[in-house]
Amino acid sequence: MAQMGPRIAVAVVTMGNRPAEVDALLASVAKQDVAPERIVVVGNGCPLPDFGARLGLPGEVTLIEVDENLGCPGGRNVAIQRLREFGDVDVVVELDDDGLLVDADVLRRVGELYTADPRLGIVGFRIADEHGETQRRHVPRVGAKDPMRGGPVTGFLGGGHALSMAMLEETGDWAAEFFFAHEETDLAWRAVDAGWTVLYAPELLLQHPKTSPARHAIYYRVNARNRVWLARRRLPLLLIPVHLGVWVLITLLRMRSLGGLRAWFGGFMEGWRTSGGERRPMRWHSVWRLTRLGRPPVI
Repeated sequence: MAQMGPRIAVAVVTMGNRPAEVDALLASVAKQDVAPERIVVVGNGCPLPDFGARLGLPGEVTLIEVDENLGCPGGRNVAIQRLREFGDVDVVVELDDDGLLVDADVLRRVGELYTADPRLGIVGFRIADEHGETQRRHVPRVGAKDPMRGGPVTGFLGGGHALSMAMLEETGDWAAEFFFAHEETDLAWRAVDAGWTVLYAPELLLQHPKTSPARHAIYYRVNARNRVWLARRRLPLLLIPVHLGVWVLITLLRMRSLGGLRAWFGGFMEGWRTSGGERRPMRWHSVWRLTRLGRPPVI
């Protein structure tokens, strides 16, 4: 890998409701100046057309149809497991099905980053809309205003990123139980705890329509449930009440909808009543590392 450069795959998960956007995304993959080793498209509870034959995509194209919608992390795990079975990929680039690679050198730059750092686990892309604007919530730093400031961080955006397959072997795959919301933080914390670097690389651009996470009907409930699961899974016992107390306060200050508050606190209680998976708390050394990177795991 150090001599030849990493072998890169591209994975896309879709629910079949954005056919034009998926076509455009895969066309932008086909225009990359370094062709991916493989392309995997997962139909999350939906049938798939033969993208490879229809779009003339480079590399090996694998289409996987699953019977039910497994959520973002569950669908990505399906793609990762298939790539693991192939055994010929070092890095997987995962892209939202309504995203677009504007530049033709994204995969080449990803390869250069992984070649330069053998302990690079996750590379987060910059997300910007068609006007070049990056929403503040898409900058992976507390209070960050400058989306062009890159470097090591504590989290990444699920819309566009790259993952080391070697890192996944050590940390485990996505938390499929989460379905959506906070699965990126869960994976990033595991990566940091295992000694891998999470890098925000703003030069790697994924164009993505401006959206609000609250567009999903179950957003408030799942967001709160998964935050409790995240804390219970990954934080030392002493930090669990601190983390959750901070977020209860933030939610009370931010939320303007009584219905949203009811849904959020319903999800909060669900997170305590139900299991979010195996508890594997991070080391205190990792708490300090996250703090030094600008985001202690209580905010």
